[in-house]
Amino acid sequence: MEESVWLKWRDLPWLQRSNSHASLIRACERILQLESLPEIVTDIAAEFGVPRCSILERREGWETIAARGEPIDLLPGPLLNDVVDQNAAVWSRPSGEDAHMYVATGSLQQHVLAFSGVRLDPSQLTDGLAIARVVGSRINDLAKFDKAQQTVQRLRATNALAHTFAGETDTQHLLERIAEEASRLLGADRASIFIWDRNQRMLIACPALGVEGGKLFLPDNKGIIGETIESQSPVVVDNAYSDSRFDQTVDRQTGYKTRNLLSVPLFDAEGECIGAFELINKLDGDFTDDDLIAVQDFAVHTSIAIKNTLELENLVRSNQNLTERVSSGVTIIGENESIVALRGTIDRLAATELPVLILGESGTGKEVAAQALHHNGPRAAKPFVAVNCAALTESLLESELFGHEKGAFTDAQSTHIGKFELAEGGTLFLDEIGDMSLGGQAKLLRVLEQKVITRVGGTQQIPVNVRIVAATNVNLTNMVAQKKFRQDLYYRLSVVTLEIPPLRERPEDVTTLAHFFLKRFCSDAGRRTLEFTPEAEKRLRIHGWPGNVRELRNLMERVAFLAGGDRIEVEDLAFILSPSHDPYEDLSDGVGLADATNKFQREYIKRAVKRMQGNMSDAAEFLGLHRSNLYRKMRQLGMEVEEVKP
Repeated sequence: MEESVWLKWRDLPWLQRSNSHASLIRACERILQLESLPEIVTDIAAEFGVPRCSILERREGWETIAARGEPIDLLPGPLLNDVVDQNAAVWSRPSGEDAHMYVATGSLQQHVLAFSGVRLDPSQLTDGLAIARVVGSRINDLAKFDKAQQTVQRLRATNALAHTFAGETDTQHLLERIAEEASRLLGADRASIFIWDRNQRMLIACPALGVEGGKLFLPDNKGIIGETIESQSPVVVDNAYSDSRFDQTVDRQTGYKTRNLLSVPLFDAEGECIGAFELINKLDGDFTDDDLIAVQDFAVHTSIAIKNTLELENLVRSNQNLTERVSSGVTIIGENESIVALRGTIDRLAATELPVLILGESGTGKEVAAQALHHNGPRAAKPFVAVNCAALTESLLESELFGHEKGAFTDAQSTHIGKFELAEGGTLFLDEIGDMSLGGQAKLLRVLEQKVITRVGGTQQIPVNVRIVAATNVNLTNMVAQKKFRQDLYYRLSVVTLEIPPLRERPEDVTTLAHFFLKRFCSDAGRRTLEFTPEAEKRLRIHGWPGNVRELRNLMERVAFLAGGDRIEVEDLAFILSPSHDPYEDLSDGVGLADATNKFQREYIKRAVKRMQGNMSDAAEFLGLHRSNLYRKMRQLGMEVEEVKP
């Protein structure tokens, strides 16, 4: 049969009242359960029967950190040092005073347990040494617990701050907040973050208190921060002015006195160093290893916040630059009265949500006008989506405009987002709306009225918020009359109508547009902006421009890349000399030869005068006539000079 022997803690012989050490052991057990030093010294004083008991700690001198009764007045510093150094206990009774006993606790922070009382005698040294060792262990445990609790609180505070940092969109404000919170959380007088500009080999400090603008620019190889960046390791300096690495320039400029500092590198998610984090002048003593760990933990969140904010700023800046670039490219160029009026109308319409129908020949700039409406209005930050209705068959139209679900038809391998959804919040430009089939018109009208779409193959109704701008080069009124375009859709689209005149009707804008396009394309070609010879400019003005502004734009692009000299000669424009416009196409059938001849001459003279911007001498020269002969011919044809002024 197996034998078993049990023994409970309370049954230990050492704890029996008959044992001389039972009370001491119980006292040691109680001390290990107490949560504070005042409780400990109170219990010990009662155990030893003394009125005064203290725990002393060696710092720059000896200080009382917990006491029962009045603290001991005069602490014998040299004697206490010997007690700690020898890890021993000493009893003494100064003449005419209470007896004292000092016992080393053996704790990591060098503490002494001090007793004072009339009945204190040397026989208690043994018990004092025993209980002091337990006190030292408890002091260490409490210190570790406090340290762990501080670490947990600091990490919680750091995580809470990291959440608030995530909402920042401005780097300057973010860095100022980080510095302020870091100083408070980590117990320093000041903090700065240094962003490393690798290309410029510079460090940008922010905030830099006392420096104009709050920013300081430093070489990346100078001072403590320079060493932190170069070594990509922490640097701790206890006495800044005695350290040869410390640069005192900023202190001299600002009047600030740096005592000590702690600097750690900042790394992004890929491990690349992006700067450094610096704490200056710890409020209580020197920076410790615990401070270093705390700063490194804080630096992790700082790096993420800075990287995210910088990337967000870059995206916003790029978007702004792109918007500005796009906006600059959608300006309607020209000083013709109709163009000036058109620009004014667009500026007024841009702020509204009204549908706009833009009319004009191919190449006059209908899409540019649509983009101007978009980029000058409140939807500028949202998408501008253009759809060429002429390029869409009726079977493709619904899928392109409204999208389709996966499996909606044979080739629908995945979900397709339609143009309405892509333009959400922005503008949808429906070019060549006159070429849309009647079936497509009906579907478009339904969406415009209901402001919801349903993808092909889907059932969910998706609300859409887009501004509609349509354009066509055909006469929609005639198409409505011929039942080729829905009247209800026409009225829905043409709440406001803009008509862009062809380039031949505004010859004064030809050279202005030519110079505008030429400057842009010469920049793209990486060459100095070319100049026109007078003959070349004249040739531009008298050309009919059947392709309108698009034709002129394409010509300037070709010239910018292909012209051999620094000036544009007539020969560089040779390919526009062949007329693509039939001068007789406006003559109706059945007109007699004499009437047709007179009509052609009147029209030809009108165009010549208009192209010369009303200058009759230039018009006469262009027609190969003397000015007086031109007036005579005009009178013969029944024309008045006033009639042909532009």
